[in-house]
Amino acid sequence: MNLKMTGIDYTRAGIDIRQRFSFTRTAMAQAMEQMRQTKEIRGCVMISTCNRMELWLSLHEGASIEATEFVCRLKGICAEKYQQYFVERENEEAVWHLFYLSAGMKSQIVGEDQILTQVKEALAFAREQACTDRILEVLFRMAVTAGKRVKSSVVIDKANLSAAHQAVDFLRTQEGGLVGRKCLVIGNGMMGKLTAQALMEEGADVTVTVRQYKSGLVQIPPGAKRIDYGERYRYIPACELIVSATASPNTPITKVRLRQCLAHRESGGMAVSGGAFSSEPEAAVVGKKQIYVDLAVPRDMEPSIAELAGVIYYDMDSLPIRTQSSKMHRQYRRAEEILSEEIREFLHWQECRDLNPRIQKVGRMSARELIWRMERPFRELPLSDVERENLKKQLEDTAAKVIDRLLFELRDESDSENLTNVIEILEQVYQERNG
Repeated sequence: MNLKMTGIDYTRAGIDIRQRFSFTRTAMAQAMEQMRQTKEIRGCVMISTCNRMELWLSLHEGASIEATEFVCRLKGICAEKYQQYFVERENEEAVWHLFYLSAGMKSQIVGEDQILTQVKEALAFAREQACTDRILEVLFRMAVTAGKRVKSSVVIDKANLSAAHQAVDFLRTQEGGLVGRKCLVIGNGMMGKLTAQALMEEGADVTVTVRQYKSGLVQIPPGAKRIDYGERYRYIPACELIVSATASPNTPITKVRLRQCLAHRESGGMAVSGGAFSSEPEAAVVGKKQIYVDLAVPRDMEPSIAELAGVIYYDMDSLPIRTQSSKMHRQYRRAEEILSEEIREFLHWQECRDLNPRIQKVGRMSARELIWRMERPFRELPLSDVERENLKKQLEDTAAKVIDRLLFELRDESDSENLTNVIEILEQVYQERNG
C-alpha cells in the first residue's frame, strides 16, 4: 500500500483560505483528468465540502509525489504560501482518518450525517471518471460501511444536525423563535433543502429559489414556496432571514446589488406577498434587521454586506458550535471502539493483499525444489524428453498450488505478524539455498 492524502479543513484554515481550494464537479473532473496522466498515480479520489477539501492518492509502489504542491498546481496557486494550512497523511494514518471522517467524528458538528453521503459520493464520482484503483475502492467502501455501523449503533447527541440544522437551531435561540418569520433560501441542492425543511419545522414562512431552466425538474420541501433565482433581489426586501447554500461559481449576493434592493425596502418599494410580487410594501419588515447566513464554500455572499445598515451576517466560521457534553464523550468512545474494529479489518485485508505475491513466490520456490530433488527418479522414467518436461511442469504447478493453499489457510487463521514472520523465514531459506 502506497497511500497518501493531503487536506485542508476548518480546523486549520478559515473560510477565506478554504474557498480557494474548493472544487466544483467540473473542476474536479478536470483535475482528475490531469491525475490520470500522472505516471506515479494509480488512483485518486477528491472530497470537496463546505468544511474541507481532501485529495486521496494511491501511488505505484516506490513512487512518491508532493501531494500538497500537486493540489496547488491544480489550482494555479503558489504552494509555499499555503503549505501551512494543509495536513498530509500516509498509509495507516490516512486510513484511520478516513474511517473517523466517514463516521462524522471529524466534523465541525460531531456525528453529523452529511459527511457520510459526501464520502460515498466522492468515491462514486471518482469511479465515473475512471480514477479509482483496488486500494481506494476497498478503503472507501469499508470506511462508508464503518460510518453506517456507527450511525446505526451509536445515537450520538445531536447526530442528526447538519450545518443547516446548526444554523437554524442557533437562529431560533437568538431570535426567540422562527414561527411566521419570512425566510428566503437561495439554492435547492442538498444543503438548501435541509435548510428549508429545518426552517419549516420551526414554523417559518419559507420560499426557495429555483433556476428557471430547472424549475420543472427540482423538488422542494412540501409547503415551501418557490421563486425564480433571478428574482431573488426583488424578494429579499420582504424577508427577515436569507440563507444561501448554492454550488454556484458566481456570488449570488453582492454588496452593491444588496444595497440597491434594500434601498427599496426602506422607501416602501417593491415587495412580495404570498409568493407573488406586489407593489404594496410589507410594513412588518420595514425597518427591521435582516439576518444573512452563508452556508456555502466558496462563499455565496460578500462578507462586506455586514457593513450595510440593518444587516447581520454569519458564515460557516462565525456560526457558534456547541462543546461536547459528557454524554457525547461516552458515545464518542463507543464509536471509537467500532471504528477500531473496522479499521483493523481493512488493515488485515491490506496486509494479506500485500503478502499474496510473496506467498505465491514461496509456493513456486518450494515446488521447484521438489522437482530438483526428484531429478534422478525423473531420469529413470521411460519417457521422452518432452514427456518428462511436461510431467515436471504439471507436478511443479500442482505442488505450488498445494503449498499456496497451506499458506493461504495460515494467512486466514493467524494474525498478520506471525504470517509475515513465517514468509520471511521461508524466503530467507530459499534465498540461501539459491546462493
